[in-house]
Amino acid sequence: MTAIRTDARSASGTPTEAEIRTNSASATTHVDVLIIGAGVSGIGAAHHLRENFPHRSFTILETQESFGGTWLTHQYPGTRSDSDLFTYGYRHKPWAGPSIARAEPIREYLQEVIAEDDLADHIRYGHRVLDVTWDSADGQWTATVARETDRADGGDSTIRYSASFLWMCNGYYDHESPYRPEWTGEEDFQGTIVHPQHWPTDLDYTDKRIVIIGSGSTATTVAPVLAQDAAHVTMLQRSPSYYFIAPTVHDLSAALEPLDLPEEWTHEILRRQYIKQTDEIVTLSREQPDAAREFLLDGIRAAVPEDVDFEKHFLPDYRPWQERLVAIPDGDFFTQMQAGKLTVETDTIERFTERGVLLASGEELDADIVVTATGMTMTSFANIPFTVDGEPVDFTDRITWRGMMITGIPNMAFALGYFRYSWTLRIDIVNDLLARILTHMEATGATTVTPALRAEDDGMERRPWVDPDNVSAGYMVRALDRLYRQGDRAPWQQMLEYDHEREVFPTVDITDGLSYS
Repeated sequence: MTAIRTDARSASGTPTEAEIRTNSASATTHVDVLIIGAGVSGIGAAHHLRENFPHRSFTILETQESFGGTWLTHQYPGTRSDSDLFTYGYRHKPWAGPSIARAEPIREYLQEVIAEDDLADHIRYGHRVLDVTWDSADGQWTATVARETDRADGGDSTIRYSASFLWMCNGYYDHESPYRPEWTGEEDFQGTIVHPQHWPTDLDYTDKRIVIIGSGSTATTVAPVLAQDAAHVTMLQRSPSYYFIAPTVHDLSAALEPLDLPEEWTHEILRRQYIKQTDEIVTLSREQPDAAREFLLDGIRAAVPEDVDFEKHFLPDYRPWQERLVAIPDGDFFTQMQAGKLTVETDTIERFTERGVLLASGEELDADIVVTATGMTMTSFANIPFTVDGEPVDFTDRITWRGMMITGIPNMAFALGYFRYSWTLRIDIVNDLLARILTHMEATGATTVTPALRAEDDGMERRPWVDPDNVSAGYMVRALDRLYRQGDRAPWQQMLEYDHEREVFPTVDITDGLSYS
């Protein structure tokens, strides 16, 4: 298959959308690096390519109609970050605004990065990757791509891209199919059932009785917003989560404001402060879980109404940080509880009824709307089929190299952020490490890099991609049988913390467990 070569190119050498459309759908457009996903990870990867390898061409393929990933697809009321934006934002791009922000300001921030790095001409929206294939003879990947705009117009929707390197930045959520349990009697319910990931733009919840099923970040985000206009909101949880009240504007930020510091100074100070705070609670949770438990519970006791059974509704049965801590911005969730607009029920569902939800205790919760904030579904590399030299790839047979590459798969890296720290903290340092690998390849004349087990790894225990005793978040545990594995030693482990990797990654031996040719 011959790559398209035309004389006209964008400034970076990447083919423009107009050039691609003038060529036959059966031909192949070639770039040096093909990035899958235009969310936080993909935009961050493109920035690093611009900065470190300005001579390399690249294209970002995005299934959705615009950029942002989660911040585009999650449009339920109140959608916001559950990490502070000073660490969730990129290292190179100061965040100016409140520590916790809604989706739209986050997308505006990403739009600024796209503009500042001149990335718009590199992104192809409405491009769904159907499969990717590696051919060692050609030393490149080929992606078959469905172009949604052509399909809608009744034309030939399939095109191809080839690339020397594949950079998977699709995140790990399935944006089309969230986790949605089925309950007995749903067909009897006379009201509306909606999942936050598929929130109808025309849903009127004014003066409605609402039951929200779930207790995580999504449930506690949407509940106080709905409670402002609804007749009443009940958050129905199977078991409690750990909450902490997070100020929308950090006290340190307020103290720095009168000093009129340069924006980048304020950003760096607050970034370091938030990293320090997270270091402390992660370390406490790991080394003194009982103390961490009391610290978190004490932080919300005064906010919970006195007539609420604190032990029943707010005492989790797992260690702190086995699941994500739930941030409550300025205590808004508890404010609505104090106002009598929001209540919490802890029970299991027996069945749905015409009027609402019947609990195992026999109590029935009347509802006009039921919100199933039951979580997300994880994907294995966006469910894209991989083939290497004619053999389909079964990722459950493979092991990760430092949570960013996979054994036996050449010239492919993937972006996986942190669970306990902000996602983007890891995206930045993974990009740094990948830049070292690509620079080493250029310096040595290598065209291929492939993770491969060493002689001393013979017989190494293969563990799930995440240890359920360390991280028991439902969406992760449900994916144990679908994702790749990890080993019991470096460099075959992942889900390590930022306080560890920020020290280790800059000095990682990039020949240890990686084969160059």
